[in-house]
Amino acid sequence: MTILKLGNQEVRIDQGELVGYQVEGHEFIHQKGSPGWRNSDTEMFPTIGPTNEAGFKVNTPRGMAIQDQHGLLREMQYETHIASETKAVFIKKYLANTLVGNSKYPNKSSAENLSWPYDFTFKKIFFLNDQGLEIQFKINGEEGMPFMLGYHPAFKLTSESVEIIAGEKVVTIPEVMAVGSRALQIPSQSTITLRDVRELLIRTEGFNHFMLWTEVENMVCIEPITFYPYAVKQINLNDGFDFLERVKPKVFKVSFIPI
Repeated sequence: MTILKLGNQEVRIDQGELVGYQVEGHEFIHQKGSPGWRNSDTEMFPTIGPTNEAGFKVNTPRGMAIQDQHGLLREMQYETHIASETKAVFIKKYLANTLVGNSKYPNKSSAENLSWPYDFTFKKIFFLNDQGLEIQFKINGEEGMPFMLGYHPAFKLTSESVEIIAGEKVVTIPEVMAVGSRALQIPSQSTITLRDVRELLIRTEGFNHFMLWTEVENMVCIEPITFYPYAVKQINLNDGFDFLERVKPKVFKVSFIPI
């Protein structure tokens, strides 16, 4: 377990997964074992969304790649690169066409192994500062590599009247639950406020949208995404790709700022 501390803030990270963020003793992050979801956070990369209707295949400039829901990155293990009192860096490296076992096989998927036809390095960097917690994602890879990125954190809820504020739009937990597994899209937003017993501002850089998901009242996932996957048919998921440049890494940021 990696622990970051600064003032009245404490962050707990388990092999790259954010499992706790407390401010003055208040826990913002959904706890494993609680109803709702088995994780606390994860990344969706290099694809977002389900692929079962497309035969677990996604079209790339180098042919079809075998991908299950939300990509193969979540099936890989992070290596700890740096850990200090207020900063931690975790890395995943992938060699093109390496087979990665699919944890959903065989009970929830017919794709036993996943693969991607490009090399990439994915860094997840935690910074704890006076304002809050910043998480950066740095992607290095081959020039022209297509990708989508989504960050999938889950937040613990304790109030019976939780609100999610996105611009002039106010969303309640029953409204999120009503959408079901597709997740509720919040388009063209870079900030969202989660209003619970404590308020948390979620501010992003590099992402285009959010989507909201939960099936229970005690947690909600507020997910920054580069593309909303349900905007297209699964066979056309490649319409949502961004592309890497050769010279510099692609950098995305998510900040959690207690209010």
